Amino acid sequence: MPLLQEWADSRGVRLRVEREPAVIRGVKILGLKSRNGHSYAPQALAHAAGLYEGAKVNVNHPKGDPAGPRDYQDRIGVIRDVVVRPEDGLFADFHFNPRHALAEQLLWDAEHAPENVGFSHSVQARLARRGEETVVEEILHVQSVDLVADPATTCGLFEASAETTAADLAALTAEQIREQRPDLVEMLVAEAAAGNADELRHLRDELDRLRAEDASRRRREQIRQMLREFALPDPDSGDAWAKTAVSSRFLEQLLAAPDEQAMRELVEERARLIAASHHNPGHAGPVSRDQHQIHAPAVDAKAFVEAIT
Repeated sequence: MPLLQEWADSRGVRLRVEREPAVIRGVKILGLKSRNGHSYAPQALAHAAGLYEGAKVNVNHPKGDPAGPRDYQDRIGVIRDVVVRPEDGLFADFHFNPRHALAEQLLWDAEHAPENVGFSHSVQARLARRGEETVVEEILHVQSVDLVADPATTCGLFEASAETTAADLAALTAEQIREQRPDLVEMLVAEAAAGNADELRHLRDELDRLRAEDASRRRREQIRQMLREFALPDPDSGDAWAKTAVSSRFLEQLLAAPDEQAMRELVEERARLIAASHHNPGHAGPVSRDQHQIHAPAVDAKAFVEAIT
């Protein structure tokens, strides 16, 4: 299961500080939305309350592995009496060691600048993608709860403040990203797959277009060769007679012919009709073997059209 690092601060929360017996009551443990972009399902918060009960609180993040053991001197207190506020999140009482080296600093912040008092959590959770949102459906285990400074501006390992350096980001490993931000990995994989699919679709469309153009060019060249074989005029010559003898409609019929044999039969038939329009009516007209007998017709367009229809 992924290890999430979440933040909660006491900005806007009214804290009640009791120096005796060293309790800060009403601290915010977990909100409905985290700064890491996660939303928490209502049932996830309800079930998580018991997991935070009695959770040990340490000062600052561990150095190195977030799941590793903590130093004894870092231990400052414990979380108790966790309650669920459906519209706000999880709240609890923070029982701290009044003799800890940072106890007085903690008390001053809680009394005068509660926005400086915040908790960072490392938890194992079950995630789900719902549209563009990553939802925490269940918190399975609370790894650690850490008391941190300036939580309102520093949001965690993967969502740092503006002061995060390039060196900090360069120190991240792929394994850390996979473990702590599986939603980010999933999003990047999905974007890459979508981008590759779009690019592949574009390339296939372009290849189909080029193939169609090449096939059309080859067919047109084949038609020109066949017209020359039967001594028919080139329709691209610009001559009026050529456009009548080999009209655009006739060219469309040739282009639509299923194979070379069908195309040849159309051209041969056209050659016979042209020959019949200006030779002896009893003459059947030349075929491919006596194409030299075909000459430019002396008839006008009207006579030719009457002949071919």
